[in-house]
Amino acid sequence: MDEIYLSQYTPVPKLVVKETIITKPKFPVFDAHNHLAMPFGGGWDMRPINELLDTLDEAGVTHYVDLDGGWGEELFQRHLDTIKAKAPERFFVFGGVDWSQWPQHGDDFGEWAASQFRKQVQRGADGLKIWKPFGLHITDQHGALVRVNDPRLDALWQTTGELNLPVLIHVADPVAFFDPLNASNERYEELHAHPDWQFPSPPYPPFMQLMDDFKSLVSRHPGTDFIGAHVGCYSENLGWVAQMLDDCPNFYVDISARINELGRQPYASRRFFLDYADRILFGIDAGANLDAYRTYYRVLETDDEYFSYDGNLIPGQGRWNIYGLHLPDDVLLKVYRQNAERVVARQK
Repeated sequence: MDEIYLSQYTPVPKLVVKETIITKPKFPVFDAHNHLAMPFGGGWDMRPINELLDTLDEAGVTHYVDLDGGWGEELFQRHLDTIKAKAPERFFVFGGVDWSQWPQHGDDFGEWAASQFRKQVQRGADGLKIWKPFGLHITDQHGALVRVNDPRLDALWQTTGELNLPVLIHVADPVAFFDPLNASNERYEELHAHPDWQFPSPPYPPFMQLMDDFKSLVSRHPGTDFIGAHVGCYSENLGWVAQMLDDCPNFYVDISARINELGRQPYASRRFFLDYADRILFGIDAGANLDAYRTYYRVLETDDEYFSYDGNLIPGQGRWNIYGLHLPDDVLLKVYRQNAERVVARQK
């Protein structure tokens, strides 16, 4: 037989295992990490509000956090007007930071960003979203890279705590994105298709510098609740995330866009959910996508084995399949909604 390229290798598993179809979650869901300006059917999700609500109803989602306010004031206001105003009891819209203004404000940028966020809150912001360019691309007035724990931003974090609103923060991508793109990189195919997703050091900071700076930031502001996106930005190492949760009572994580990582380490993941049931929030980071929701429900609720995390024979984020965690009902209830009610909706 002639040799073939990896891209041509599409083995069909012969394993016979059960498949559990879940169309609705065991409990109503509070989606704490999602978007409405994500690609949907070739463009942004601009469905009429009634169609969007119908999809969420079908998925069993009662509340939805839209994190796109950080893409600019115009988009933030549009989402307030066209989404939140139409169903204020169901949608939460987070604001963001205009990093392009740092050169203009210099070392006073943190105070300026804090004042801008106060204005966003007055207009209806329910929290603050920090996107991953922070720590990787954002520079100060001297052109120097701004580190995640830069003290010049203390006023911003203090303000969110004073306003009793959470900061949902994303500071690093999968670890393999920081590794050389060679035959040992487990995300080779994904990075080969998206070379702009690679962050080699240099010129970018090493992955662990970002994570250590992140922990330093959260530790220094105990009066502010931080939600670490994507399982605290380190889903490959649940032990490290668990230690940060132990050390920082003001730290929470969401599970968005990391079901592929959680599902390939089912024993460690199940222990993690059981141990930190009060600190984990549900989210999918995939728009109002019915199939994605149902895959998450299957992972969290069933003991199904060896299935695709994205519905493809060759999954897009790594050549592995995943397993269900079969979480108990009391944990599911906390993860699906009670934690988000407390941390995002601020219901005590």
